[in-house]
Amino acid sequence: MAGSSHTGQPNEGKALTETISGRQIEISWPDLGITVTAELDGRNTELADALWEALPYQSLQGHALVAGEHLYHAAPIPSLLHLTAETRIPDRRDAPDGTVFLSALQHLGIKYGTLTEPMPASPVGRIRQEDVPGLLEAGKAVWDSVYSTKKPILVEVRRAGAEGGHRIPKLTAADPDASRLIHDVHTATERAWLSEPKELADLHAGSIPSGAGSFETVLPTLLFVNGETRPLGYATYGGLIRGAVQGMPIDSLRHMTRLLVGIPAEFLGYCGLEQLWSFTQRFLDCVDRLDREDFLAVAGQLALYINCLGGWNLHLYPWEAGDHLRQLRSDEPVRQR
Repeated sequence: MAGSSHTGQPNEGKALTETISGRQIEISWPDLGITVTAELDGRNTELADALWEALPYQSLQGHALVAGEHLYHAAPIPSLLHLTAETRIPDRRDAPDGTVFLSALQHLGIKYGTLTEPMPASPVGRIRQEDVPGLLEAGKAVWDSVYSTKKPILVEVRRAGAEGGHRIPKLTAADPDASRLIHDVHTATERAWLSEPKELADLHAGSIPSGAGSFETVLPTLLFVNGETRPLGYATYGGLIRGAVQGMPIDSLRHMTRLLVGIPAEFLGYCGLEQLWSFTQRFLDCVDRLDREDFLAVAGQLALYINCLGGWNLHLYPWEAGDHLRQLRSDEPVRQR
């Protein structure tokens, strides 16, 4: 295999792009006994290099809930939030089944069948054809996991032929308060990455200390938590990080941080995610003295944590509660209520 001389350690001295064509990764779901191999085929070299350097890792496997036959999981790669794609597919619905994507939502995704959502996407490789049946089997099992059984399925991504493993990157900051915050966020992320976070587990079990949920209901609170967590990680923190990398003035970054992160994090704390609110308060307390590098480090560590929470919330959410609601076919009359 081209690239097999790499040891798996970062900063090896040779540019990884020299051997990008032919580099292969294995994507494995141990609980399912399924492993597929994908070739990084030379598209989007910066993204592919970032993935290659991060291997091996494990994550909670997710499934698209509105887009169709698509697998995705949070990848512990902070740079995905800001790296630029050289090659974009205008509409991922047109990509061949088995295409592997990396996204600025900090996801590794795999199209395994029909998609309905027209979205530009950044491909880095493709599952080899002989592994597509296994990919289809994994897709069905993961959908059942997310939608019905709630039994988590973990995924491992590694260099083909290499040992597996897992690590969450820890960023660094010079400011002492920022450094301590990063340490605590990293510890919380490690604890939650492969096991459901206790605060979310309690919330989904109906244990809500604040009493959030009118007339003792739980489902509306779960819905609102999902609706705030995902954009906080994807849009707010992702946007702040991209702004910092692209040269937004640091005073503007600080101002936008104060405008954007406090209200949703405080609401999520009220709903039960008290640790997230505590981390956010500590970020806001020190943001005015952070330089650009420290700002990026804190925001990057928090983004990874929040996207981890978002993935678990999507897994735990009781989607079957709406199983009686099904889309109308084009030839069906509208149901009267």
